[in-house]
Amino acid sequence: MPPSPPVKPKRRYDATLRHEQARRTRHRVVDAAERLFLRAGYAATTVAAVAAEADVSVDTIYKSFGGKPGLIRAIRDRALEGEGPVPAELRSDALHEQTSDPRAIIQAWGRLVTEVAPRVAPILLLVRDAAGAHTDVRALQAQLDADRWRRMTANARRLRGTGRLRRGITLEQTADVLWTYSSPELYELLVLRRGWTARRYGRFVAEAMTAALL
Repeated sequence: MPPSPPVKPKRRYDATLRHEQARRTRHRVVDAAERLFLRAGYAATTVAAVAAEADVSVDTIYKSFGGKPGLIRAIRDRALEGEGPVPAELRSDALHEQTSDPRAIIQAWGRLVTEVAPRVAPILLLVRDAAGAHTDVRALQAQLDADRWRRMTANARRLRGTGRLRRGITLEQTADVLWTYSSPELYELLVLRRGWTARRYGRFVAEAMTAALL
């Protein structure tokens, strides 16, 4: 009998390529959603419009994001990363390993505010403005507020761990100060309405937190 032809090995499935394609598609969808939400508002922006802008199917958006609230959350999450390869929240956490000086930590927070607030505040303000008319957005706003409160409480706990805050100030009071100065409403008042630069705003936030806590 003639020898059997050699069996060709199965081609290894290239998961890396697939993941990179998925990452690029997600990035394109989030970009498109952010442009449309900030241009037209929450109510006027449809999933179909985002899909057309990003050149994907509507099903792709629903499967990946679950609808408009999921798109908003994805925009918020990316905005919080700030600039550069290391997300801003990780850089913030690392500050406590680099120094125990609360003044230096707060000054670094001010620099991160300069970087992050222009990205995240507009989308949080969009959610606030839409929450009155949309039940799903009210639920989303509550979730985003809870996320920010947990983050500020964790920052407050680390800051108190330096042992150098003003005598008598509680953990909750510390978190309230951080919550207030990280609010999108403050950014709206000073940057969007009064025309401050992001750099001036970041310096103000650091100086105000220092005065309130140290």
